Amino acid sequence: MSVHNHRFVEDYKGFVAFGLDRPTDEASLVVYLQKFADDDLMAVMRSRMTDEEINQVSDLISRPLRQHLSEDEYHRLFLKNWGDAGEEGDRGGSGAE
Repeated sequence: MSVHNHRFVEDYKGFVAFGLDRPTDEASLVVYLQKFADDDLMAVMRSRMTDEEINQVSDLISRPLRQHLSEDEYHRLFLKNWGDAGEEGDRGGSGAE
């Protein structure tokens, strides 16, 4: 059984755009991120991105994770290893803040 799921992008039938209203922005963000994380797209993108671009994307994703998730939420929702929430772990990013 798969641990991760990306159903929103498959099921969402609404408008995808930014700047119209908060609910559309939120839905569009999920669609963009799930499309970006697609295995076929990443197979192409990861080798074409520079080290700097990879670090920028990592930092862009890591910042809100650290800001908006508790340690338990980070382990349970992002890392998907709820049992390890009490252990020391990397919360992502390049280490340069």
